[in-house]
Amino acid sequence: MRDFSRDHCWLSINTATVRKSRGVDLPLPQIIEACARRGIRAIAPWRDQVAAAGLDTIARLVKTHGLELSGYCRGGMFPAADARGRQEARDDNRRAVDEACELQAPCLVLVVGGLPGALAGKAAHKDIALARTQVHDGIAELLDYAQSMRMPLAIEPLHPMYAADRACINTLEQALDVCDELDPQAPGSSGRAALGVAVDVYHVWWDPKLQAQIERAGRRRLLAFHVCDWLTPTTDLLNDRGMMGDGVIDIPRIRGWVEGQGFDGYSEVEIFSSRNWWQQDHGQVLDTCIQRHRTAV
Repeated sequence: MRDFSRDHCWLSINTATVRKSRGVDLPLPQIIEACARRGIRAIAPWRDQVAAAGLDTIARLVKTHGLELSGYCRGGMFPAADARGRQEARDDNRRAVDEACELQAPCLVLVVGGLPGALAGKAAHKDIALARTQVHDGIAELLDYAQSMRMPLAIEPLHPMYAADRACINTLEQALDVCDELDPQAPGSSGRAALGVAVDVYHVWWDPKLQAQIERAGRRRLLAFHVCDWLTPTTDLLNDRGMMGDGVIDIPRIRGWVEGQGFDGYSEVEIFSSRNWWQQDHGQVLDTCIQRHRTAV
């Protein structure tokens, strides 16, 4: 396993981590500048932040500062209540692939979606099997386009507490089943898989099959690795993630499993924290990420 204790060259910042500074929205160009000043070599921007600043502007800033991306957030949200909604999802996901290509991201992360309407507070139906079928079909269709653009897709399984509204793929095993069905040649071919997974410790740390499924994924399907911590108690299901070392996840052990398969990419810090880290100065948050990357990842 790589030694992170001496530097932070394999640290990436998911830009949601410093989306706010002292409770105020922080523009993406300012986040990029702050990361560059600290020698942080990689980021994973969110599409809404990119749109607010302008895709051309962000592409230029990334290039100017010599930054890399560890991923692009996000595509997905495939299920819909009607044909029009599914078409809108298809169109939006193609745009997401195009943006990821413009930013030279290594992968587009997919948060696949759950029951239509649930995220807005009123699910159109209760048929999660139908939602999973629409996810499967949506990924299959998007994969054809993504392959033509040479943009890998990374399915991110989310914790089961998000099954209704954000993602009905909730385990690494589920995600890999989709990968193996839609991209069956990947394990035996060379290079990165066209369809793989993003392993976020916040979502999968609890899974008794986690080590075995990481081994099943292998180097080619392990496209991204996200870190933060699970606090006890957790006071908000979405926006109370912890800084690495402040919770109960054995992050180094999971990183060891991932790197044991040959993963040699960035450890991407992704923290949603409305009551804690988003209330602090973004510079202090980034400095803490650097320190914890050396000691707790």
